[in-house]
Amino acid sequence: MSLRIGLVVPPPLPANLDLRHAEIAERQGYDSIWVGEHIAGHVPTLDALTVLSAFAARTSRIGLGTAIVLLPLKTPASVAKAASTVDVISGGRLTLGVGVGGEIPKEFEVSGVPIGERGARADEAIEILRKLWRAPGATHKGRFHQFADIDMQPRPVRAGGVPIVIGGRSEGALRRAALLGDGYMGLFYTPERYAEAIGKIERYATEGGRSLQSFERLMYQYVFVAPTRPQAFERANVFLSHTHGISFEKHIDRFCAIGTVRECVESLGGYLAAGVEHLMLVPTVLDAREFAEQAEVCADEIVPELRRRGQVA
Repeated sequence: MSLRIGLVVPPPLPANLDLRHAEIAERQGYDSIWVGEHIAGHVPTLDALTVLSAFAARTSRIGLGTAIVLLPLKTPASVAKAASTVDVISGGRLTLGVGVGGEIPKEFEVSGVPIGERGARADEAIEILRKLWRAPGATHKGRFHQFADIDMQPRPVRAGGVPIVIGGRSEGALRRAALLGDGYMGLFYTPERYAEAIGKIERYATEGGRSLQSFERLMYQYVFVAPTRPQAFERANVFLSHTHGISFEKHIDRFCAIGTVRECVESLGGYLAAGVEHLMLVPTVLDAREFAEQAEVCADEIVPELRRRGQVA
C-alpha cells in the first residue's frame, strides 16, 4: 500500500472553521482531511460528521474521516445513518474513525451511558453498523440493542459499507482493531511503541483467525514547523495544554514532530519505518490563519519528502 498523508483539523478550530480549508487541502495534494469531536470536551468542537458533510459538498477527491467519533455515546442507528449520508454525498469517500473515550466522564453522564460499559457498547455498535450498511432486513439481538427486519436506505456507496478505523491505546482498543476494525489509528506513540502496538494487533488477529490483508495502519501525529525547535516547542505546548486541559511539556519531545522542516521530516520518517501507511498530520495551532500556514508548509516542504521515503520503503 502506498503512503497516504492526511490533514487533521485540530480542536478547537472547528468552532470557527473556514470551510475553504477542505478545498485548499485537496488542491495541496493531501489524501484525506479529518475532523474530531467531543460531546463536552475541554475546548469547543462541532459534530464531526456534520462538518464532513459540508467538506464533501466542497470537494471531489480528498478522503474524509472522523478522528474520532466516541461510539458509545451515540446510538448505532444514528451513527449508521449519518455516516451513510456523508458517504453518499461524497461519492464513497468517508472513513469512520471511532473510539471509546473515557477521559472526560461528564460526556458519559450527559449521554446517559455508564462509563464502565463503553468498550462493550462500542463492540456491539460496530456489529450493528455493518449489519445496517450491508443488507436489507437487518436483525440484531444484543446486550444493549435489539431490532428485527430493518432496511436502512440509502446504504453507503461501497458494498461493504464505510471503513471503520479503531483509535485508542489500551489493550482493549488493540484487540478491537484486530478483530473488528478495518484499520488502526495510533495516537501519542513513539515509532517504537507504534510498531509494538501493530505487533499486538497482528497477534490478536492471528489468534482470532482474522486476516489483516486490507487492514490500514494510521497514525495521528502532532506537528509544528518553525524556524527553530524552541519556537515550535512553545507553540506545541500551548496547543496541547489548552486542548487537553493538562500540561504536556514533558511529553512533547516524545510524541510531537516539531522544529525545522528537516527535524520534522526526520521525526515523521520514523513512523514510516514503523509501518505507518496513512500519516495524519495535526498542526498544533489555535486559529484558522495559523492552520492554513502550517498546512501549506507541510504540503510544500514535508509531504513530498515523506512520499519519496514512502516509495523507497
